[in-house]
Amino acid sequence: IILADANLKEAVNTAVTARLLNNGQSCIAAKRFIVVEEIAQKFEEMFKARMEKTIVGDPMQEETELGPIAREDLLIELHEQITKSVEAGAKILTGGKRLERKGYYYAPTIISDVKKGMIAYEQELFGPAATVIKVKDEEEAIFVANDTEFGLGASLWTSDLEKAKSLAKQIDSGSVFINGMVKSDPRLPFGGVKLSGFGRELSHYGIKEFVNIKTVWVK
Repeated sequence: IILADANLKEAVNTAVTARLLNNGQSCIAAKRFIVVEEIAQKFEEMFKARMEKTIVGDPMQEETELGPIAREDLLIELHEQITKSVEAGAKILTGGKRLERKGYYYAPTIISDVKKGMIAYEQELFGPAATVIKVKDEEEAIFVANDTEFGLGASLWTSDLEKAKSLAKQIDSGSVFINGMVKSDPRLPFGGVKLSGFGRELSHYGIKEFVNIKTVWVK
């Protein structure tokens, strides 16, 4: 979620890193970018410019920022999801195609004007494709964020930390990162809600997942 008072430069740089994590094939990679209309055009311009600078190549090379998708069937599925979303009214800002090179490479992609009912809104795009959803205000942003069957992690961008803390309580996800990308940290519990799973790993909460807690009652 990117609110009007967010640091756009930092938000965009983090958005690219978060979306292309492990070539876009990570459970914690950012998928949907919910942006308030007031700054949506500027965000899209900056996001597009940064995505188009992505260095695509051999993942064994240190300078590479985006490598291939794991299997061809996954690449085909991703392209079909994007194509059907466009047919339903979404717009491709950049990418949206397989790259003409050896391997299962897909272009860094941004699709905009995504609405409820479109595949890009309802499903997870597991690859280097970012979905931009525009909302009128923070109330609608929270609604859209929660309007999904998944709930692993969320990222909230605003310069008002008190507002951020309040909104974080309203987001249905296992974690909320304020002005940062979702990541796992062994010091903190990690896990999701809804179809993103249950229980927690990491931290002392994760250790408790491996034990049975016994109750002993004495009178």
